[in-house]
Amino acid sequence: MPYMDNPFPINPTTYARYMRLMDIVESRVGLNVKVHGNKDLLHNGQIFLFNHFARFETTLPPYILHKETDSYCRSVAHHGLFGVNEGFRNWLTDMGVVPNNAPNLLPFLAAEILRGRKVVIFPEGGLIKNRKVMNDNGQLGIVSWKTNQFRKLHRGAAALALTLDLFKHRIRSCCSEKDVCRMEHWRSALGLESIEALEAAAAQPTLVVPSTITFYPIRIDDNIITKSLEFFMKRAPSSLLEELAVEGNIIFKDTDMDIRLGEGIQPHTQWPFWKEYLLKNYFEKVDSLTDFFSLQKRATNFSERLLVGAVSKNIDGLRDKYMGELYKGITINLSHLASTLIGEKITCAQEMTLDKNTFHMTLYLAIKYLQKSEGVYLHRSLNVPDRYNRLIEGKSDELSRFLQTCTKAKLLEKGKGTYKLSQKLCKEHSQDEVRLENPIEVYANEAMPVKAVKKAIHKALKNVKKIDEKTLANHLFEDEMMSYTWCREHFNEERFTQGKKSRQADGSPYFLQPKKPHKTGVLLVHGFTASPLELKALGEDLFEEGHPVLGVRLAGHGTSPWDLHRRDWPEWLHSVERGYQILAAHCDQVIVVGFSTGGTLGLMLASQRLQKLKALVSVAAPLAVQDKGMMLVPWVNRLNKLAHSIAGVEGVVPFYEKDPRHPEVNYDTMPVHALNELNTLMTVARQELPEVEVPTLIIQGDEDVVVAPKSADYIHDGIASKQKEIKWIKTKRHDLIYSDIGKARSMVKAFIKKQSVG
Repeated sequence: MPYMDNPFPINPTTYARYMRLMDIVESRVGLNVKVHGNKDLLHNGQIFLFNHFARFETTLPPYILHKETDSYCRSVAHHGLFGVNEGFRNWLTDMGVVPNNAPNLLPFLAAEILRGRKVVIFPEGGLIKNRKVMNDNGQLGIVSWKTNQFRKLHRGAAALALTLDLFKHRIRSCCSEKDVCRMEHWRSALGLESIEALEAAAAQPTLVVPSTITFYPIRIDDNIITKSLEFFMKRAPSSLLEELAVEGNIIFKDTDMDIRLGEGIQPHTQWPFWKEYLLKNYFEKVDSLTDFFSLQKRATNFSERLLVGAVSKNIDGLRDKYMGELYKGITINLSHLASTLIGEKITCAQEMTLDKNTFHMTLYLAIKYLQKSEGVYLHRSLNVPDRYNRLIEGKSDELSRFLQTCTKAKLLEKGKGTYKLSQKLCKEHSQDEVRLENPIEVYANEAMPVKAVKKAIHKALKNVKKIDEKTLANHLFEDEMMSYTWCREHFNEERFTQGKKSRQADGSPYFLQPKKPHKTGVLLVHGFTASPLELKALGEDLFEEGHPVLGVRLAGHGTSPWDLHRRDWPEWLHSVERGYQILAAHCDQVIVVGFSTGGTLGLMLASQRLQKLKALVSVAAPLAVQDKGMMLVPWVNRLNKLAHSIAGVEGVVPFYEKDPRHPEVNYDTMPVHALNELNTLMTVARQELPEVEVPTLIIQGDEDVVVAPKSADYIHDGIASKQKEIKWIKTKRHDLIYSDIGKARSMVKAFIKKQSVG
């Protein structure tokens, strides 16, 4: 049988243009695509299955596969897409998209795989906009919008994989039997160059790769497309407006598209001898893949019907297996957790008013529990503490975005200390309403197959009212360690270092807890561009004396100058506040020891008049500096911002090199933005000095080449403390604590001993 003409020829030129367009969308617009899992599957997989939430997904997976493997793909789309207009139909065909009602679709796809192409299938059969993929009995599947009946996913992908694998099996048998005539027949039928190419194609495992797409966040705002459509079409169809609102925002606004590659699945075709015999007999009767795939229609005798039953059973098993993989690969984000929590409150207690503090704490605890759950894939915003570490206070970008969406959809109102839920949450919405009218339902449905999510929410609800300070503090310190590890790894990637790795030693925070701890804990705060290591020797001395000691890591420090380049001074202060909260949970009172910028931040903390903050040691804290060039920093910083906004570069002078005395502690590159933040911090700190009332020891080098010595006088004269003292050390050096200049450590320890209780 000669090789039949391809009814859907791929156009390499159209493909190349689309690749360039998607590169622009990914790099310059809003879509941020990340592929997770075993990347080898992109090369080795042959049939890729995706869940379906947006129409443009039809060509997005082929873009990813071509970008990674240079392979052309076949993507199966609903035939309705081909009826939009002739131009769009031609474009889809050029891109390798095939309508789901194409004649002899499965044998055509099998032939394409044997010719080296990959196949993308959406087994849900259409957009499942409400993401309801589990029924009340916990069974996976979808509810058909046409019949309103629950059903499992389509079997087409399983039938393709299993039948193709059987075909390969028979080809391999022909090879081993040296049936050259039969081999040549199939080589010609498939249009392959040689029998060797046929053998190679048959030797490739038929690998099915379930792949889960998760979009985050889902936005329901109007965008440039919806506004334009409403302008030109006064009565645009509601379904079209809904899709353009949700899916337009996915493309044009900052949206994460996480693609999780599941475990590759190979069809099980190791059958007993009698099934092998039946298969061989049937294979000898067919001359084309179309015949081979039409076994069920062609079965005319008992043996063939027996073979049909065996194949069908295996197809069902394969379908159920990839269905489970497809839905457990969801990338869980904060909106999933918040939506699940709201759903539980409404379902279990019919609560329509939520206490804000309890709601925030419950979400935080759920995150911590999920971080320790196996088989759960968390969005990076739940694995990077910097993204959620103020969630307890309700100060989280992820939470704010979720609440903004819920408020816009009129599902929730913000009250004083409460969130008031709307009865609209209990209303059913149609296919073309649900994403706009009830995104909470969409998020909750999407997370439902990941059982650990609801389990974590239940556990958090159980513990939220009884969590003690120490348990919470342990969670918070774990976050501090996680943050350091993530930042260290992230900012030491090649794109930041350009081959130049950090010379710093371990810059992680530390919490030293004696077996029989003193009632007074000591909070150590290091200086600008340094790390907790700067004060660790002092911390170890205090630990030996029985004090609990926490060495804070200021945000952006101890990792990479690029990390510091992206930070603002309130983040440094928050690091100190978080350190105080952790330490205060383990002792009766806290004494803060801050060096250099750490001393300035210590003053800012003391100005808050915290209950357990007993005393303060400020060592070489800058309220003024020696470097006259600092006056130019605000101007250079503005110039850098202007260059970034116009040209997209980091700036004209974003960094400058320096030669630190202690490179194992300090960065050798200074971010200009961070210097500008230091300038601002010094200005703010001067204004807060009158609020400092705790006993304070001020230590300063009389000829410090970095910090202007008059800073010590500013502090002494500005604070309201009744017990305050300056101790001067004769030196030009700035590193008073790290190098123990003038026995600075002994001064600190003596003051702490004097101020400590029990």
